[in-house]
Amino acid sequence: MTAATLVAMLAKAHNDGSLDKQLTILSRPKLLIIDELGYLPFEANAAHLFFQLVSRRYEKGSILITSNRSVGEWGSVFGDPVVATAILDRLLHHSTVITIRGDSYRLREKRRSGLLQKAGAALEPNETTNQ
Repeated sequence: MTAATLVAMLAKAHNDGSLDKQLTILSRPKLLIIDELGYLPFEANAAHLFFQLVSRRYEKGSILITSNRSVGEWGSVFGDPVVATAILDRLLHHSTVITIRGDSYRLREKRRSGLLQKAGAALEPNETTNQ
């Protein structure tokens, strides 16, 4: 699930008093995949809820996270460098970090079709792009 969906789910559970039950459910899978972490910044309460999930799963189940942000930027993603450090401490302890550089497959396809220029390429004076 996306990080935004996950955090919304945790916030709802927190508000209705079922956070412990939701954390238990999310702790069961051998692998939890969280997509798009850092695409949208977390509110302070959301960062604390996310920490609780990571802490609950620590050394019990794997977490795979995709992000367009380097771990050095996670302080701004979570809105609190201390919370980010606590989360990263648990995530990085037994982890393998894979950094992928270059265009996403979506951008690569657009460039192949000629609909998008490479970054830094200037447009001709009368040329426009449509997205």
